[in-house]
Amino acid sequence: MRLIIASNNKNKIDEIRQILGERFSEILSLREAGVELDTVEDADSFLGNARKKALEAAALLPGDAVLADDSGLCVDALGGAPGVYSARYAGEGHDDAMNRKKLLEELSGVPAEERGAYFACAMVLAQGNKSIAEAVGRVHGSILFEERGENGFGYDSLFYYPPFEQSFAEIDSEKKNAVSHRSNALMMLLAALNTK
Repeated sequence: MRLIIASNNKNKIDEIRQILGERFSEILSLREAGVELDTVEDADSFLGNARKKALEAAALLPGDAVLADDSGLCVDALGGAPGVYSARYAGEGHDDAMNRKKLLEELSGVPAEERGAYFACAMVLAQGNKSIAEAVGRVHGSILFEERGENGFGYDSLFYYPPFEQSFAEIDSEKKNAVSHRSNALMMLLAALNTK
């Protein structure tokens, strides 16, 4: 069966392909599947946004399995922000660097012991007009005082992962994918499918 990832974010698609490996006959982005879709992510939770994206894309791709995710960073000292607004935290015309800069500004003066955070990833697998399986994965760490590392994307250079004593941007993709929120969500999703 083909798996269509309801995204055109190259970094996300590469991670999902690395994690799922040979589990599907083909793994394609929306664009590679010939679909142009820009879902409005207006739900108040990661799971709500992922579900909306999956169902909208699945309606256009009958016969294919569609996987959608919504993910972001939740910082304890900011009451869970940026949360569902992670990708657009710095506002319109943002980029990852601007989002990271805003995060550091918001945490200015917050001591190390109060900089706890987690990445969350909601995954929804849909086919036709229904959700087949859903999962939310998390990985816990803290926010650094400055960026470290050249790998990864988004907030990876600010996210310190204690078991590795490194930021997510300092470790290679294989190590990150073994412990990431996206990997956790995918493993939970596959486990849910295997019990059906």
